[in-house]
Amino acid sequence: MAVYHTPALLNDSIDGLNIQPSGVYVDVTFGGGGHSQAILKQLGKDGKLYAFDQDDEAYQNRIQDDRFTFVKSNFRYLKNFLRFYNEDKVDGILADLGVSSHHFDDSERGFSFRFEGNLDMRMNRYAKLSAADILNDYPEEKLANIFFFYGELKNARKIATAIVANRKLHRIQTVPDFVDIMEPFTYKEREKKTLAQAFQALRIEVNDEMGALSELLVQSSTLLKPGGRLCVISYHSLEDRLVKNFIRSGNLEGEVIKDFYGNVQTPFEMINRKVIIPDDIEQLENPRSRSAKLRIAQKK
Repeated sequence: MAVYHTPALLNDSIDGLNIQPSGVYVDVTFGGGGHSQAILKQLGKDGKLYAFDQDDEAYQNRIQDDRFTFVKSNFRYLKNFLRFYNEDKVDGILADLGVSSHHFDDSERGFSFRFEGNLDMRMNRYAKLSAADILNDYPEEKLANIFFFYGELKNARKIATAIVANRKLHRIQTVPDFVDIMEPFTYKEREKKTLAQAFQALRIEVNDEMGALSELLVQSSTLLKPGGRLCVISYHSLEDRLVKNFIRSGNLEGEVIKDFYGNVQTPFEMINRKVIIPDDIEQLENPRSRSAKLRIAQKK
């Protein structure tokens, strides 16, 4: 049986939570349940773990444990659901923002350029907007911005122009349709990296990943108890920059505000001044962990 997902930085992130046996914790990206299982091992009989995931297939991995509650939802609704379960404050929040290996390896989901499925990329399969919808319906300027900001592709404007020209001939529906359009913009030595950046950009837009992360960070500052921990594993520079700036400043703009005495007004204290990355052994055993970056903060 194929492994659903091998969690990156598992031990580092669990250590970062500084788990209290009777505490209340949230794994906002349940996936295959690897992080949740590790959290439960350190919880006592009075501890609680809530796990969020909007994907139907993740629901199949839920854990049979009285201390565990699965919430089938995007983590942007974290505060609402915790209120529903009568939880005002929690001791720790863990977010692993990577896409599960299971999704990349499922040809029907359209997350990878290695397969010939439809351009879907929806984490929540009940959502209306797919990657194909974006490529066929978005105006050229908006497409260019997506590939420039979310994919960090320098030739984003030319890619957008090519997409608009091609969709006039036929609907862009499948992974090969899009790969063919990208062909003039990929060079042999950078082909996989360029395609990965383009697919990343589409996935971020389809699932509003930056918007959801922003909402999670803002909610974490009010949901965590004093001394509670926030652990976030990110996989691309946009996410990492947002997390870093929010922890440092306490706001999404990254604007540092100081009091009369020059003290930075942020609800968090950085636990790791230097970002944590997988060691050589982990990267060798789990190549998809190579781009993972872990930041840990404690609520003041």
